[in-house]
Amino acid sequence: MFEEAIEMQARAVLDLCRAKGLHLATAESLTGGLIAGALTAIAGSSDVVDRAFVTYSYEAKSQLLGVPYALVAACGAVSEEVARRMAEGALAHARDRVQLTVAVTGVAGPGASGPHGVNPAGLVHLASAREGFTTLHRECRFGDVGRGAVRLATVREALALLLEQAAR
Repeated sequence: MFEEAIEMQARAVLDLCRAKGLHLATAESLTGGLIAGALTAIAGSSDVVDRAFVTYSYEAKSQLLGVPYALVAACGAVSEEVARRMAEGALAHARDRVQLTVAVTGVAGPGASGPHGVNPAGLVHLASAREGFTTLHRECRFGDVGRGAVRLATVREALALLLEQAAR
């Protein structure tokens, strides 16, 4: 289902989380569950992956993750601030079961989005939260390379960010 490189990354995330005793959740906007899908495509992933939040709309980000609607309105859904709050919100809403999260928000394209087209296609913000550690953020600019390519590149970056956060 996923390319070999993504499958290898997903296996590495699962193996590291097992070694560290971490359980994880995803909070996904533009990927629509693909990160969780890549992880759960691996047999035995249920001992690490606890849940996934697909929060495509502003309302979902607010209701499911506690991202203040005012923050989304002020900064835009595609922003560092919102990505961080999504990751931290997923951790807070699953704290009894999860110690590690990753969140993604961005523009898959085609074309720009946001008020007056301020967010170019391929702009993605990712964040990873881990209990007891600072939240990590990464901004990627993949360009207007097509929806599928942006989404898969985001999955690769999200898995890399999970590895970085889990290794701390």
